[in-house]
Amino acid sequence: MSTIRITKQFSFETGHALYGYDGKCKNVHGHSYKLSVTVSGKPIADNTNVKFGMVIDFGDLKKIVNEEIVDIFDHATVFNKNTPHVDLAKELMDRGHHVLLVDYQPTSEMMVIDFAEKIKGRLPENIKLHAIKLQETDSSFAEWYASEN
Repeated sequence: MSTIRITKQFSFETGHALYGYDGKCKNVHGHSYKLSVTVSGKPIADNTNVKFGMVIDFGDLKKIVNEEIVDIFDHATVFNKNTPHVDLAKELMDRGHHVLLVDYQPTSEMMVIDFAEKIKGRLPENIKLHAIKLQETDSSFAEWYASEN
């Protein structure tokens, strides 16, 4: 049976700030992120299986990505926990805001690395994460490929 890649797309709104950056992104701002997750595997050959002919049910992939990423990052503000932004984060949390403190600079590049690890840990053994694309604007995105990592 052939190996097939399937892709599911997601979207979420997230704010962040890049501490120490020398441009506008040092300020708190947000993006309407578009996330594409591509996995690969062989379609199920057992015609008695309710998932017959599928690599993975799109609904199952959606559940994994929503639980690990979208539900957590959507409408959150993300800061690197190793910067003075921690004081701002605490103030926002005290006021009821959804804030995430991560151990990396919250760039698209670092976010796709984080997302890849989270998704890989939840996929069934016979399904491999092939690629992730995180688009932060119409013309800017970061990509992660298993073949390069």
